[in-house]
Amino acid sequence: MVLAGTLPQHATHEAASRPKVLHFVTGGFSGATQVALDLVLAHAQSGHFDALLVLRRKPQTDMRRVDALRARGVQVEVVTHWPHMATIWQLRKLCLQWRPDILVAHGFSDHIWARYAGVWAGVPHMVHVEHNSRERYTWWRLKQSLWLAERTDRIIGCSQGVKASLLALGFPAEKTIAISNGVRLEPYGEAGPVPLHMREPGVVMAARFGNQKDHATLIQAVALLRSRGVTPPVWLAGGGSAHLRRQAERLAKRLGVETQVHFLGFHPDVPSLLMRNQVCVLSSHYEGMPLSVIEGMAAGCVVVGSRVPGVQEVIAHEHNGLLVEHQSPQSLADALQRVLTDGALAQALATQGRNDASLHYSLEQMTSAYETEFAALLGQEDCAHAAQMLRKEG
Repeated sequence: MVLAGTLPQHATHEAASRPKVLHFVTGGFSGATQVALDLVLAHAQSGHFDALLVLRRKPQTDMRRVDALRARGVQVEVVTHWPHMATIWQLRKLCLQWRPDILVAHGFSDHIWARYAGVWAGVPHMVHVEHNSRERYTWWRLKQSLWLAERTDRIIGCSQGVKASLLALGFPAEKTIAISNGVRLEPYGEAGPVPLHMREPGVVMAARFGNQKDHATLIQAVALLRSRGVTPPVWLAGGGSAHLRRQAERLAKRLGVETQVHFLGFHPDVPSLLMRNQVCVLSSHYEGMPLSVIEGMAAGCVVVGSRVPGVQEVIAHEHNGLLVEHQSPQSLADALQRVLTDGALAQALATQGRNDASLHYSLEQMTSAYETEFAALLGQEDCAHAAQMLRKEG
């Protein structure tokens, strides 16, 4: 059952005449969800498109967050996540009711079910957005995705690394481009004047609990630091799997760092949390374009991340942050000790990271690139040349 009830009707001619873009994404409030939401908000701000956000409900979907989005004026619908045929049926029904000009399907495996619904409903244009460099493509899921790619106008990787992964899987090169994720820089406007030595010597990891993330290595690194007499407070901000969170809590207790590692759950003000602390960490197995690293840079933190796809595209080792070996508590502990005890190095890395976030990863750059591409799909001639240049660059 579609949970949001009747879709609002737009009374004005202006709203009725704008092209409609439907963004479909997981309701797990992951990085992909944030990108889709940012695009929906950008469409409203620019006035170029009428936008609808459709979430595929997961067991951990917090309906309070959905209600909060609606209270902000965001058009949000929620469909079931299982069985897949029910997801497709409900999304098809929404498409037939709302009649989008473009359906944007975010993330694996959501992009498969969304595009089946789009094909069935006769949506004129479809876009597939891949948010990770390593997804769980079985031979059958890949076969389905490549079949749908023939019926998809554009395939977008959220980084050059994700684009390369898509091409390696056999997705059509002529349709595949890269648009880097971006973050809203305004909440971090005050981060520049706050030097690291005036902040709490704390460590923040803002990431949901999921199989992709590697909270365990961070907790083990904290225990190693404790044995060396280095005891920074560690703040873990993010929801996700309750089971994996409980595992991490048990690990912290077993290693004797349960009073040092703070499990915050969903945090409503991550920018403030980052700007109060010195270090932002992302311990992960793989990424697409890691928003939490970019947010840490924008907040003026020194960033430390795993040397894995996605993260190593953003962090240039010893230039704007530090990279550590994958699943190595020793390597992570060494890096954290280094930035916590060498103030000059930490400040130099943090300053460069903040500059790089502003120059390369602003939300405005991301949303402008998407809207230019959407306009080109709809045949708006003033955007066609810009989109062509974007495809050459991506």
